[in-house]
Amino acid sequence: MNMRVKQIYERLLLREYRQQRSHEELDLASDFSKHDVPLCLRVSKRLYRLVSIQKPIIFPEDRFGFYRTIEKIPNILTKQELEEFKKKHFLFDGGIVQNISSNFGRTIEIGLDAHHREINTRLRQQLNENQREELQAMDESLAAVFLLVEKHRLKAMSSSKDMADALAIIPHQGAKTFYQSLLFLKILIYSLWLNGNKHITIGRLDQYLYPYFSQDILNKTINEEDAKNMLEEFFVSLNFDTDLYPGVQQGDNGQSLVIGGCDVEGREAFNELSRLVLEASLDLNLIDPKINMRVSKNTEDTWYSLGTELTKKGLGFPQYSNDDVVIPALVKWGYELQDARNYVVAACWEFIIPGKAMDIPNIDALNFPAIVDYAIKTSLNTSTTFNNFKQAIHERIAIEVQRMVQQTATIFIAPSPFQSILMDGTIMLAKDIADGGTYNNFGFHGAGVSNAADAIAAIKKRIFDTQSISKNDLLLALENNFDGYGELRHQLISAPKMGSNDDYVDNLATWLLDDFSDECGKYRNCRGGIFRPGTGSAMYYIWYSENLGATADGRLKGENFAANYSPSLQTHFTGVLSVVKSFTKANLERVCNGGPLTLEFHDTLFKNKEGCDKVARLVKTFVQLNGHQMQLNAVNREILLDAQKHPENHKNLIVRVWGWSGYFNELDLVYQNHIIRRTEFLN
Repeated sequence: MNMRVKQIYERLLLREYRQQRSHEELDLASDFSKHDVPLCLRVSKRLYRLVSIQKPIIFPEDRFGFYRTIEKIPNILTKQELEEFKKKHFLFDGGIVQNISSNFGRTIEIGLDAHHREINTRLRQQLNENQREELQAMDESLAAVFLLVEKHRLKAMSSSKDMADALAIIPHQGAKTFYQSLLFLKILIYSLWLNGNKHITIGRLDQYLYPYFSQDILNKTINEEDAKNMLEEFFVSLNFDTDLYPGVQQGDNGQSLVIGGCDVEGREAFNELSRLVLEASLDLNLIDPKINMRVSKNTEDTWYSLGTELTKKGLGFPQYSNDDVVIPALVKWGYELQDARNYVVAACWEFIIPGKAMDIPNIDALNFPAIVDYAIKTSLNTSTTFNNFKQAIHERIAIEVQRMVQQTATIFIAPSPFQSILMDGTIMLAKDIADGGTYNNFGFHGAGVSNAADAIAAIKKRIFDTQSISKNDLLLALENNFDGYGELRHQLISAPKMGSNDDYVDNLATWLLDDFSDECGKYRNCRGGIFRPGTGSAMYYIWYSENLGATADGRLKGENFAANYSPSLQTHFTGVLSVVKSFTKANLERVCNGGPLTLEFHDTLFKNKEGCDKVARLVKTFVQLNGHQMQLNAVNREILLDAQKHPENHKNLIVRVWGWSGYFNELDLVYQNHIIRRTEFLN
């Protein structure tokens, strides 16, 4: 990084800019309620009010700026109104538009004035009252963004000529240069956060900003080093206000960026900008943006090697998604081929379509271990054969999927007029994206797959095959958390486990996932979309496990499940290839909502080129075996334990959590301990 980037980076670490934030809590909802303001206009008026009191901060020679001086985004509903909504509706995660991907490329190309003209043309046409209100809210939101930018432009005139000159053009007009395109993108992302949106993904930056980069390179107005420095400044700028971006844990903010993959014609799409994105992230060692790589059997080895350099750094990314599995899966689920080829990932790893999808890919999660546990306690004693027992599991899966479907049937999402502007067709339809897009599918995670499969395998092996454990003894052992049943627990733990490349248990995992898919396929959601099953767990691997007693895989009461689609914490393997083979056997195209195989490697593996090459080849092998997603951690248990004792010595220690990377010291203890317990592979 050059001197300018180093200065900005130092500013980020010092956090002094946060002293200029206002702690005031605004009550706008009471006035909105008193005057019966429509919801969409409440959102646009809130944005305008926040922009009006937002103070522009621009440091000398700062080329990106846009720092929050307002900490809290006020509610648009009063407490009483919110309670009334909850009586009638299911409000997923606060009922906020989130976890969708904007068509940033189109807006950066045409400018916000073009959207303003489109809105006003539509307002002159025949509309119903609701449509007119939606369009007015969009136009008010544009006015707010214009005010925001003008305040910063005036401030920049005395602080940063580069920014002032750029803001005289964008966002009113489309970007003309690579720098303008990056600044335009920063303005859009910043405005969405200020608008109250959540988990704002960046999408395929190396595709939609490539024309500006390549034209500047061709014109020789910049070289690749200049472009990388701009990228680094932009990346640093994304980290300044992340403490204000909500998530389950600090760092869970959804700023995911995707590179590579194929274009809409199916051709490999890695380019020079893709490489600079990786190099910039490698230089900075920051948790944002979170880098995701789309790969396939056609991906050149160079990209696996570059990705491994990031893993070596300990960033917990890139995460890899396999186009050879994901694209056909999306097409089978009803996505148009060109849209499927343009997929990105949501906040963590769920697959979504930029500009077109109002999918909610993380709306609930199936608790696989609890389902198996329920079948044990209600049906094992009456099951005369193993197939009888499997039938009891199937019946419980069916009940749980139906329960989740019914729970989502009354979903309500609050309007988001500014987000709607950045989506395809919403202005012409005079429709808020909260009311639906081209795709309106819901995603169900599948938590604890390996724990559940291991438990079923142990029952099959020890109760039905060898009969070395009686049904009653198992029930008593589980009830007593294995206290006094050490030998029985040992038998369960020593039964076949996912990750050992043993069809005995791997086929059971395949059956579980197929059954999950079959049940989801029976329903349409309340918006006409499908339910997409997946192998991810999100935070449920902690939440569900804390409330579940001992299980038949040998897990003790309260012990955590595996994160995502990974071996359980009760199992340890010396060879990683067997794990990869186990976790690529299932029909993953049927459960392709997202959910990566997560592996930890001891950081000593990356000490030389030979070790790095091994990891790169492993990722390529995973893709060739038709794995759908993979994420890797370079960790050192001793360092992690020391970081718990002496956090002041490890302020910048980064780890992969479930679908995002965060600073180890900022995580709750339960997440820290889970990462420490995961298996470290040495080769």
